[in-house]
Formats: sequence, structure tokens, C-alpha cells
Amino acid sequence: MREYSFIIAAGGQGTRLGGKKQFMSLGNRELWRWSAENAAVTDSVREIILVIPQGETLNPEWTHDVPLHVVNGGSERALSVLNGLNAATCDYVMVHDAARPFASPELFRRLMDAVSENAGVVPVLPVSDALKRIEGGEVSCVEREGLYITQTPQVFPRMKLIEAVEKFPSAKDEAEAWFKSGHELRHVEGERMNFKVTVGDDMTIARALTERRMTRTGLGWDIHRLVPERKLILGGVRIDSPLGLLGHSDADVLTHALMDAVLGGAGLPDIGNLFPANDERFRGADSLELMREVMRLVNAEGWNVDFADAVITAQVPRLNKYRDDIIRKLSEFFPLNIKFKSAENIDDSGRGLCITCRAVATLGRSV
Repeated sequence: MREYSFIIAAGGQGTRLGGKKQFMSLGNRELWRWSAENAAVTDSVREIILVIPQGETLNPEWTHDVPLHVVNGGSERALSVLNGLNAATCDYVMVHDAARPFASPELFRRLMDAVSENAGVVPVLPVSDALKRIEGGEVSCVEREGLYITQTPQVFPRMKLIEAVEKFPSAKDEAEAWFKSGHELRHVEGERMNFKVTVGDDMTIARALTERRMTRTGLGWDIHRLVPERKLILGGVRIDSPLGLLGHSDADVLTHALMDAVLGGAGLPDIGNLFPANDERFRGADSLELMREVMRLVNAEGWNVDFADAVITAQVPRLNKYRDDIIRKLSEFFPLNIKFKSAENIDDSGRGLCITCRAVATLGRSV
């Protein structure tokens, strides 16, 4: 019976997802663990080789009988895969992307059944979308008949794959290097669920498939008086105005309302308790720095802010032209929307005596 080393290529930087996606949490497990644990319960898999980014260290807890070995990758994918191939000890290897968490043991078995000492095997799916080619700004149609997308894991005899990858290091995947080396390449049907987590929407879909989430909503409100000789700051953006907001900190009424909304959704004390006005440490404080502390506290409780919405009520000054800059500044923390309303010369806001803000935040965490 053939024995297999299961190599998980997790050496990339994941820049399109804003960081090393292979170590991001999915259903309370790192992304790479999903395929590793499926491989560990698959007959004929004798070892798992996890290839991590160059220069990093990782010593994960691992309780399965199939051993897990961690090796460092190289500066490019081919070098990372070669490091994994050289660390493997079995005659056959399955090379898999860490960013494909949902490949099933059934797919692994189909691939194992199709491989031979002279033929590699890849999982493929027919292209189902209409295709277009754009060259020099011109759009043309491409026939999709006979076109397939390639997935992982890809299965090969180990020593022959090492030779192929060394010979064609610029190949887009191991199958291309194998094919260019003149070897037979077979295919089996892939799985629609075996999609690759590449951009943020992919992770949203993956989490929707794996996580049970608790959702809560928090409400925030704040008001500050408009006075001369004070800066007017909203959402961390300096507003051109002869009047500014009076307060112990920078009196950023928008950020204050958003902080209270976020804290409320997490069931934590409001900013009056966290950053009291009688504490000299917070005199003139930058509210964005206070927001960073709020997010640290909220995240420590397991909560993520899914979205926030705020309404600022002000008669003066006119604020709409600052909307994009404010949203850009605050999007460091979470996605949000902001609206500006006039008080129609009613109440203190309408008479230009103050600015008020109401905010709502939706938070979620895994349960």
C-alpha cells in the first residue's frame, strides 16, 4: 500500500487578505488546521509537513497520531514546496494550499486511487462562468468549453516532483512543473467547497459556513458645546471652523459616540467610566488613541465590530465635504457609515451652540 506525506504550503504572506491568512482564525481554528486534521484521519497519510513563512517559528499543539512537522519556506512558492518535499519521507506526496480549508478526505482518496509511479493527479472543475479577455482596453469573448480550474491537493511521486519543481521553479503550480517535465498528468473531479480563501469576501463566506455567531447591537450618544479658541475635530479629522468643541479630551463627539456604541454592544462600561473627565491623564487626549484602547478591550472579550452607523447633528459648520476623509480615518477600526443633519434652527444644535452625535454598532463573536 502506498504511503503519503501531506504537505501544506503555508509559507505565503497573504497580502490580498491583509496578513498571513493561513494563520487566521476560522471556526476557532487556524485556517491551515482544517486540511491538516482532514489529512490526519485519511488512510495512508503517514505524516503532515507544514511549511511556514521564511524566518518564522511555530510550535503548534497537535494531538493526532499522524505526526506534524513544521519547516520554513523560501522566498517563493517553489522554494517553499521544495523545502516541504525535502523534509518529507514517503514515496508519494500530496501538496495542498493552506488557504483551501474545506478539501475533504473523500477528495484525498480519489486522488490517491488515480496516482501512479509515472502519473501525477490534480483535482479540476469545469469553468462555469462566461469568460472575457481584455487587452489594450478591448474586450473579447473566450470560449469556456474544455477549460477547467485546478485545485489542490495535487498528488505525485515525490522524487520525480522534486526534479520537476527544481527544473521549472517559475511554474504556477506543481502540476505545471510536472507537465512541462514530460510526465503524464491525470485528473479527478474537484469539489465546489474546496475554494481558496484569497480576499476578504472569501473569508466572510468561510466563516459563515463554519461559525455560529452571537450578534449584539450597542447605542452611543454624545454632545459637546461649541466655543471659540478650540479645535473642531470629528473622527480624527480637523475641521475648518472658528468654533471648536469643549471637553476634557479633544471633544471628538463622533468618536465618543462610536466608542460608547461599541462598548455598549460588548457589555462594557462607557467612556465616562473608562476615561473619566477628572483624570488628568486624559486631558486633551486624542480620541483615536482612546478608540484603540476601546477596540483592544472589546477584542479581548472576543467581539468584532461588523458595522457602525452614526448621525451628526450640527447647524454649523457645514460638514458634508469632510465625510470621505472622516470615514477613511475611522475605517482603521471597523466599516462604518456617517450622515450629517441640520437641526433646522431648533434646540441648541439648531442655534449653533453644540454638536450632537448618535451612533449604532453591530458586534459579533463566535459561540
